[in-house]
Amino acid sequence: MINISQSTSTRPYLVRALHEWCTDNGFTPYVAVLVDETVQVPREYVNNGEIVLNVSFDATSGMQLSNEFIQFKARFGGVAREIVVPMGRVIAIYAKENGQGMAFPAPAPTPAGAAVDATAASDSPPEPPAGSPSNSTRPQLKRVK
Repeated sequence: MINISQSTSTRPYLVRALHEWCTDNGFTPYVAVLVDETVQVPREYVNNGEIVLNVSFDATSGMQLSNEFIQFKARFGGVAREIVVPMGRVIAIYAKENGQGMAFPAPAPTPAGAAVDATAASDSPPEPPAGSPSNSTRPQLKRVK
């Protein structure tokens, strides 16, 4: 019998299942990602340490959803970019059209200063999202239109 601590994470299986469900039903799958140094995304699109990515087959090329990574190529501002997201950094997957999907527990915090954010260069500290306590660690979905 396998000990639960030895079993693999359910996150990649759930991400693949919800991606397939979105695709089969004509919805656009989006993933919310908590960005750190292990995440390869265009940093200029990172907001408050997070980025939301359209992971539909129409928006990506060479999509791979493995147990360890989501990897694909996509255009940002007309420029093709290679995107690599460790599965452990995915904090939600949902359908753009109706918001149905699933949020995951946030990964363990990275060492101070390791999180990458496009606003980190500004002199003012980042503001917490409106309507939430600043010490909240619950994942939050944002509607993107």
